[in-house]
Amino acid sequence: MPPGRRSAVGLVAQAGITSFISWFDDPKSTPWIAADVFGAAPRELLRSVSLQQTLQLIRITVEVVEHRVGDDATLREAILLYSREIAFAAADVYARAAEARGLWDARLEALVVDSILTGEYDSELPSRIAALGWNGHGAVCVLVGTAPRMLDVDQLRRTARHLDSDVLIGVQGSRLVLVIGRVDPPEDPDSESRDQLAFLEIAKALEPGFGAGHLVLGHEVPTLLDAAKSARAALAGFAVARSWRNAPRPTLSDDLLPERAFAGDSLARGTLINRIYKPLQAHSKELLTTLWCYLDNGRSLEATARELFVHPNTVRYRLKRISEVIGYDATGAREALILQSALIVGSIADAPDRPQRG
Repeated sequence: MPPGRRSAVGLVAQAGITSFISWFDDPKSTPWIAADVFGAAPRELLRSVSLQQTLQLIRITVEVVEHRVGDDATLREAILLYSREIAFAAADVYARAAEARGLWDARLEALVVDSILTGEYDSELPSRIAALGWNGHGAVCVLVGTAPRMLDVDQLRRTARHLDSDVLIGVQGSRLVLVIGRVDPPEDPDSESRDQLAFLEIAKALEPGFGAGHLVLGHEVPTLLDAAKSARAALAGFAVARSWRNAPRPTLSDDLLPERAFAGDSLARGTLINRIYKPLQAHSKELLTTLWCYLDNGRSLEATARELFVHPNTVRYRLKRISEVIGYDATGAREALILQSALIVGSIADAPDRPQRG
């Protein structure tokens, strides 16, 4: 123990013995004098000495005093009673410190989550995240849902730990926001290595901690400092999720691209254009035309083939190529809506500027 800390511990022990003598002379004069013993301790001592170490120091001090007292039964009984009060006082000091620390951590976590949601970062954000003990690394996703009446934060954190992930939790009015990141699983030589769960699987496991209503998971981003992009997508999806009648819980924000684009979300419009319209346009105008015709004809292979003057098998082949290029299957009802929205938004973006009136 460093000299300064050892000196502070000696001051506390000396104050305790002095307080005991005063209390023994007149037990009724100051019934809570034991609580004043720790007033001599500097604030830094509370951070550097744990509660377990404090109780061990109290035990050693009591044993030394009892050894010096000898066989005086009255005095030994007084020491026993007083040492109990000292132990309770120590527990009270550490409990108050833990409560204050918990309130501070909650405020700091709310500040970090608010910074992520607004995208307003400053140079202090990494240090704030580190102060919270964030264990996540690599990719991050943001999950947005309705806050329950009784939020069990500890249960959410326990569930996340069991899934080898970490969460930052924020409540904004009726919304509950979780920033999810993966952590390294504990090293256990006797157990087999576990594959990392997809964020959608983690969100499904965390779903019981939310209230009734829609639950939207933003897209994956590479780092926590990029989480504002995922948060923006998740919030935009949460705002329009009610417009998808059979939306699953949780729902991916990218599955709500049409609704988000209709609501004016520029990020959704850009995603539809860059992920669907432009790749098809760059790959083949033939595929783009086939997709337009297929969707305009109610996803009928025969009607599409007649309009394009090709065989229905040719339409099937082109639809398969479209799926390979952009990853969406035009034969599915929901994906067809996403593709048609991308064609509409992309064609609007490609439209030439209107001539100005003279």
